[in-house]
Amino acid sequence: MNIIEQAAKRMEELRRAGVDVPWGAVGIETTPGQPAGAAPIAAPVPTSVPADLAPAAPVAPVAPSATAAQPAPHAPQPGLASHTAEGKLRRSREVELDLDRLAAKGFLVPGIDRSMMEEQYRIVKRPLLKNATGESAAPIVRGNLIMVTSALPGEGKTFSAINLAMSMAMELDHTVLLVDADVVRPAVLDRLGLPPAKGLLDVLTGRVKDMADVMLRTNIPKLTVLPAGTASSRTTELLASGAMEDLLDELARSYQDRIIIFDAPPLLPSTESRVLATRMGQVVVVVEADVTTTTSITQAFATLESCPVVMSVLNKCRGKVANTAYGYYAV
Repeated sequence: MNIIEQAAKRMEELRRAGVDVPWGAVGIETTPGQPAGAAPIAAPVPTSVPADLAPAAPVAPVAPSATAAQPAPHAPQPGLASHTAEGKLRRSREVELDLDRLAAKGFLVPGIDRSMMEEQYRIVKRPLLKNATGESAAPIVRGNLIMVTSALPGEGKTFSAINLAMSMAMELDHTVLLVDADVVRPAVLDRLGLPPAKGLLDVLTGRVKDMADVMLRTNIPKLTVLPAGTASSRTTELLASGAMEDLLDELARSYQDRIIIFDAPPLLPSTESRVLATRMGQVVVVVEADVTTTTSITQAFATLESCPVVMSVLNKCRGKVANTAYGYYAV
């Protein structure tokens, strides 16, 4: 018996019971198993039901209460905030550093036994952190922006920048962003065992709109890396641009508990570091022991005369080294 026959039979039963059923009163219902998108079937609906067939206590429809909890007109929809937050976390891609490999290559990594090099970087970072947090005698603008450079290539600036970032990431009160700002010859990702990726230059050229999209969160909880990005023939102009000024301002103001370390190109054979140095709060110059000449060092420091704080680190020392291997120079 099909649905129409069932409906007709039911109507006949109601009529016999004395119920007046007008054929014009119909309601729309969908039969179980009806294919999605199929035309709905019209079934007659009685206007009245005899007492013996009606429920004992008819239930009246309840109007929505005026005080019922309603979402505020401008409040975020449920789940929207968490979705946005999760989206931001997903944008910053997480990468896995091979800590054993890094330790074998002489880099500082968390959890290693106490070493002389770890102690030496503690000595190097302490005044930098003091300046960055405003604990020095005079406040330093953008003190949490620290550039690591050298007079000439090959003096160990990238090695020192990575180790300084690692050492600072072991601090309890700070996070660290390591920026590969050697946009001419980027080396940070290679040293860390990571493949090339978009980064700083892509943000400056507008190819990437949000810096969080190119940041790399590492398995060292407080260390994040910003790659140099896609090579450009206008690197000096990009570093000197208003976009770079805005980016540095954002980094200095928005992440006041974060130390940002820039691995920059050497000072003498390039102009990028000189441009970048004018916008830094602190500069660390790595000097190769017994190799870099006094003339080169003098020329390098001359390019940094406008920088508020300049420090130097003597690198690649042979034999026993005293704490005097660390020098300080302030303008």
